Amino acid sequence: MSVEVYRDEWGIPHLRADSARELAHAQGRNAAADRGWQIEVERHRSQGTSAAFLGRGVAGWDRFARQARIDDTARRCYRALDEETRGWLDAYVAGVDAGLRELGGAAPEFARAGLEPGRWRPWTPLGIWLSTHILFTGFPGKLWRDEVVRRIGPGAVGLFATDGPGTSGSNGWLVTGDRTATGGPLIAGDPHRYIEDPGVYQQIRLACPEYDVVGLAVPGVPGIGHFGHTGTVAWAITNAMADYQDLYRERLRRLPDGGVEALGPDGWRPAFRSVETFEVAGAPPQEVEVVETERGTVVIGGPDEGEGIALRQPPRVREDLGFAALPALLRARTVADVDRAFDRWAEPVNVVQAADTEGGLLHRVAGAVPERDPENLLRVVPAHEPRHAWRGLRELPREPVGTVAVMANQRGLAAPLGIEFAPPHRADRIRELLDAQDVWTAPGMAAVHTDTRLASARPLLDLVARLDGLDPHAEALTKRLLAWDRHMDADSAGAAAYARVRAAVVRKLAAHPAFAPLTGTGEAYPEVFRPWLALAPRIAYALETLLTTDQFPDVDRETVVREAVGEAAAATATGVTWGDRHRLATWRALPDGDEAAPGLPGDHDCVLSTSSVPGVTDLSARGPAARYVWDVADRANSLWVVPLGASGIPGSPHRRDQLPLWLRGGLVPVITDWNRLTKETPMRESAVYERTVEGFGTVRVAPVDPAADLDVIHGWVREERARFWGMEGASREQVRETYEHVDSLTTHHAHLVRLDGEPVALFQTYEPEADRVSECYEVEDGDIGVHFLIAPATGGAVRGFTGALMTVLVAYALEGHGKRRIVVEPDARNTKAVALLERAGFALGPEIVLPEIDLPEVFLPEKRARIAFLER
Repeated sequence: MSVEVYRDEWGIPHLRADSARELAHAQGRNAAADRGWQIEVERHRSQGTSAAFLGRGVAGWDRFARQARIDDTARRCYRALDEETRGWLDAYVAGVDAGLRELGGAAPEFARAGLEPGRWRPWTPLGIWLSTHILFTGFPGKLWRDEVVRRIGPGAVGLFATDGPGTSGSNGWLVTGDRTATGGPLIAGDPHRYIEDPGVYQQIRLACPEYDVVGLAVPGVPGIGHFGHTGTVAWAITNAMADYQDLYRERLRRLPDGGVEALGPDGWRPAFRSVETFEVAGAPPQEVEVVETERGTVVIGGPDEGEGIALRQPPRVREDLGFAALPALLRARTVADVDRAFDRWAEPVNVVQAADTEGGLLHRVAGAVPERDPENLLRVVPAHEPRHAWRGLRELPREPVGTVAVMANQRGLAAPLGIEFAPPHRADRIRELLDAQDVWTAPGMAAVHTDTRLASARPLLDLVARLDGLDPHAEALTKRLLAWDRHMDADSAGAAAYARVRAAVVRKLAAHPAFAPLTGTGEAYPEVFRPWLALAPRIAYALETLLTTDQFPDVDRETVVREAVGEAAAATATGVTWGDRHRLATWRALPDGDEAAPGLPGDHDCVLSTSSVPGVTDLSARGPAARYVWDVADRANSLWVVPLGASGIPGSPHRRDQLPLWLRGGLVPVITDWNRLTKETPMRESAVYERTVEGFGTVRVAPVDPAADLDVIHGWVREERARFWGMEGASREQVRETYEHVDSLTTHHAHLVRLDGEPVALFQTYEPEADRVSECYEVEDGDIGVHFLIAPATGGAVRGFTGALMTVLVAYALEGHGKRRIVVEPDARNTKAVALLERAGFALGPEIVLPEIDLPEVFLPEKRARIAFLER
C-alpha cells in the first residue's frame, strides 16, 4: 500500500494514496494519530461506555445511549450498506485500529483516565455520527412544548419557538460569479456547535487517482460530508432546523415473566426488553432497562411507571444513516454530482449550497423527513392513535439561486419541515452586508463572518428609552445603552452594560408569577434532557418575543426593565468590557483548567454567533466550530480556520496555533500545491511524542532507525561517559544488529530524542514482565521500564538541561503509554545516575543482580543494579 502524508505549516494533514480504499485507511490512521483520544471518547459515547473512565457525570448520557440503542442502530445501518460503501468504511476502521495500535494511546489523556485504546467495530463510525447528531434537532424541545401546553395552554407554545438551548445551527451563504472578483462563485459560512477541545471538525485533504478533495471532516468518520471542495465543485451545509424525530407517549405493562407490552393502534403488543449494566468510575455499576416498542425506543419512563416516552427516528426505522453519500461526494465533479450524492443523505437534515466551475448552482434541503400528522411536530403524541403513524418520506424543497443565497437557520427554505427556527437576524444581516458591496473576494468574507451587530437588542432598548424618573446611576446607564452602537464587540463597555441589563431582565421574568407554572419543568425528566426544559434559558432565547407579546397582560414589562436597569446600575463596574465577561468555555472530556479562557466578541443573534445563556452565564460554550470560504474558480484562493488547531495531542505545536487567528477573524490559506507541503516520514520514523517547554525548546521522541541513526548512536556509546551503557567496545555492525533486534520486538522499543531538531538522548522503554528485571522484583500492572542515555557533553554547560529533558521523558513514558509507574535499574556503580534519579523524585529500591542472558540474538552480561521507581 502506497500512502504519503504531507503537512502544511499549520499541521493540517494532506493524504495521498493509490486508491480510494487505501486513502480511507490512511484517513483512519491519521484520525488515530491526530485525534486518538477524541475519537476513542466518541466511540465510548456511542456505545454507552464512557462513564467507565469519565465517571458519574456522564452516566446520564450512557443511560440514554443504551436506551436509544445507538450502537445497535449503527450496526443495523452498517449491515444495510451497499458493498462498495461497506468496503470503504471497513478500510477506514482498519486504519483507525492500526493507528491506535501503533501509537499505543500517545495522547496523555489516556493515562489520566486510566484508559487503553480499544478495538473499533466496522459500524463504530456510524455510531459516532448518530450519537453526535441524535440531539441535533433538539427533539427534547417537544417535551418543553408539551409542558407549556399542559401548564400554561396551547397559545403560549409559539412564544418559545426559537433556536434554543442545545440546538446547533450555522451560517451559510453563496455569492455567484456576477458578484466576485474571480468571476466564479464563493461559498462561505461557519457551523455553530459546542466548541470542543479538540475540535469537532478536522481540516484535511484526501487525494487519490479518483479525486482530490479538501474539506472539514468529523474525526472518527470517513470522508468529508459537510463542507468540501473537489477543485471543480464545492458544497456546504447548514442545519435545516427540520423536525424528523417523534416522541410517543406509550402505555406500558409488565408481564408475569418480566416481559413488557405496549398499547398501540392494534392493541397490546409485545415490546423488546433487555437489561444492561454499565460501569461508572468511582461509583457502583448502574443497571438500565432497555425497552423498544413498535414506535421506537423508550428513553423516558418505563413499565414500572406504567408509561414511557418512545423516540422514533428515521435511521432506526429505515436502517440508513446516509453514509452512501460520503464516497459519492468525494467523487463529485459537478453540482449535479453533488445533488445526486445528497439524494442519499439521511441524517441530519441540512440545507445544501453548492456551485461548480461550469456555472451550476444548488440550494436544497437534503435528508430523511417522515410524512406524518402535523401534531407530531409540536409535542409528544399518543402512541395508540393511528393518525400519528408515519406515512413514508416527504419531498424536500429546493429553490433557484439568484446572485446571493443565504441560510442561517431562519424560517426559509425548510419552513414547511419544522417548528422552531432561528430568528431572521443573522440571515438578514448577512444579506445586508453582502448587498452593501458590489464585488467580493475570499479574504473579504472575513468581515461578514465576524460581524457583531445585535438586531435582537431593539425591543429591550426601546423599553429602556421609555424609562423616566430614574436615579442618577440608572439614568447614566440608560444614556450609555442608548448611545451604544449595538455591536457586541469584545472591547465594548456598552455591550457589557447591555448584557448586564438583559441578564437581569431574564432573571426577573423567570421569577415572575406569570411563568411560575414552568418552574422546575425538567425535574421529572432524565438529566440529558434538562437543558431544553430549564426556564431561564428558554426565556433568554425567547426574550425578544416576550418583551413584545400581549399574551401575558399581568407582566408589566416596563417595570421589569426599570428594576433590571436599577439592579445593573448598582452592580456596574467601571471599565468592564463584553470580552471581560464573555469568554470561551471549551468542552473537554477531561477538564484540567490549565488554559486561559480568552474573551470573545459576538452573541447568540449576531452573525458572529458566540452563544451564552443570558441570565445564567455570559461564558460561551457554542460558536463557530470552523469558518470556511470556498473559491470555486480557484481552490487555491480558498480559506479556512478552526477554533484551536489541527492536532488533538497536548504538547503539539498545532494544538492551539489557530486560536489567535480564529479570535480575530483571520483565516488560514488552503494549500493545494504539494510542493509547498512538508512530507511526513512513515509512522515508524515519525515523532511519536512532541512537547514544547518554554525556555527550553521542542523535544521530539521518535523510534530509532537502526541504519539512519547508526552514526549518532555508535558515536555516543563509544564515549567514556557512556561506559555504563555497556556497549563501549561495540563495533558499528554490533550496534546496528543490537538495535535491529530491538526494532523487531514488540516489548522493547528504542527512541532517539531530539531537542529543536538536534539529537540529544537515547531513550528505551520496555515491558518489565518481558525483561530479565522481572526476576528481581514483583512486576505490577501499569509498570513500564526505561533506560536513557543523555548524549555525552550535551547540555553540560546549560543549567537545568538534564532535569528539563527528564521531565519530558518521564511524561512520555507515563502519559504517552498510559502507565502508572516507571521502573529503572541503572548500574549500581553509576552514582551520578542514581543521584539524578533521586533528585527527580524516584524512590530508590535495593540493589539487585540482573542475570546474564546469552542468546543468538543478544548477549547481556550479569549486572549489579540499583532499582528505583517513580509513580504517576
